[in-house]
Amino acid sequence: MPAPLSSPASSYSSNPHARSQIELVHVTKHYGDSVAVDKLDLFIEGGSYCCLLGPSGCGKTTTLRMIAGHETVNDGDVLIGERNVTLLEPSERGTAMVFQHYALFPHLSALDNVAFSLRMRGVGREEREQRAKALLELVSMGAYAHRKPAQLSGGQQQRVALARALLNQPRCLLLDEPLSALDPFLRVQMRAELKRWQKDLGITFVHVTHSQEEALALADLVVVMNGGKIEQAGTPHEVFNHPRTEFVARFLGAHNVIPAGQQMITVRADQLRVAPHGTVPVQDGREGMSRIGGVPCRVTATEYHGTHVRMSLSTVDTDRELVALVGDAEYDPAHMQVGARVVVWWSEAHAHALAA
Repeated sequence: MPAPLSSPASSYSSNPHARSQIELVHVTKHYGDSVAVDKLDLFIEGGSYCCLLGPSGCGKTTTLRMIAGHETVNDGDVLIGERNVTLLEPSERGTAMVFQHYALFPHLSALDNVAFSLRMRGVGREEREQRAKALLELVSMGAYAHRKPAQLSGGQQQRVALARALLNQPRCLLLDEPLSALDPFLRVQMRAELKRWQKDLGITFVHVTHSQEEALALADLVVVMNGGKIEQAGTPHEVFNHPRTEFVARFLGAHNVIPAGQQMITVRADQLRVAPHGTVPVQDGREGMSRIGGVPCRVTATEYHGTHVRMSLSTVDTDRELVALVGDAEYDPAHMQVGARVVVWWSEAHAHALAA
């Protein structure tokens, strides 16, 4: 087994969550000539909620499976707590995984699904049912203990899968797109539940998702991946408000990428100001900019979202696509409808320069 590598974290004695921290050091995975994960370096604080975010094929699920031990590592090391677990079996790592398709046994009740691993280890019926019932209560499924998976909704099945994963008191819980099969309303509800459970349990959650909204709502650490590499890692606020690359800005959405001299800048859609063409130029004290010199555009589409209108715009001179979120009270339907000419501008304070 490779020798344990040093970790940048605080000493274990001073950090109660150190046993559940995760570190990936130059981790690489390839399938033949195809590189799925390329020399990945990542540190996840113990007791935090991390979301691996990116499009299909970016390497996020492969990374999760290498942490779990369900994929071999071709190069590099996986550390959980003080242990190098690169060569250990999944059952020896102190992790548990909740799969996208919950993989419940259809012929077993919720209670027996949760208790199954204890049964396989020869734990007596009374003890295993007591422990399984406690976990079902934790995930608000105590009343459904004797129902089989076919009698449960998708959200209820997910709760049973989560309880089963928690049975062996893992240091880290790994979740592979756990909300993707749920309807939008239930997805929002389950987001709040996952965050609450993570805080209550105090263990590390690593959650793979392709949903920007999901990652921003849940994570302490958002890791945006592309082509097997990390494009940017940081808090949701850092990643959303200060995207490092054009890929991150475009993937997160709600950002406009605009050329400015020799560099590219981003301006959030809600910080792009819009006025009808021909409006008398006035100095805007809040923005510190004038409408004179704004960018002339045409409106190509509008969507009413209740509190605001999402406007798709095309610049007149360069045909670049822009998006603006205009407050409902500020939207002028008579002069900002599809096909109308408008002018857009932004505060220099809201322009964020991208890495070269």
